Amino acid sequence: MNPNPPSSDDLKRLIIESLQLEGMTPDAIGDDDPLFGDGLGLDSVDALELVVAMEQRFGFKIDSDQIDAQDFRSVAALREFIEARIATAGKAP
Repeated sequence: MNPNPPSSDDLKRLIIESLQLEGMTPDAIGDDDPLFGDGLGLDSVDALELVVAMEQRFGFKIDSDQIDAQDFRSVAALREFIEARIATAGKAP
């Protein structure tokens, strides 16, 4: 568990490792590149695996009703989502 917000490169490595994107490097993923569809080409199964990896790495639970497709549109958006989750961790709902 890592309570600190990730850098873009850390998050790119998490994506590559958790989704086993062999031959892919963090440099190949732009911060604002789309992660799904014509971008990196991720799908809904990849999204679920990425959620599990983020929960394990950052120590918070993500319920399906807390996920918006816009939060997963790019590395930059995903980073903002994680930063917000870390900032509110431990606070009463």
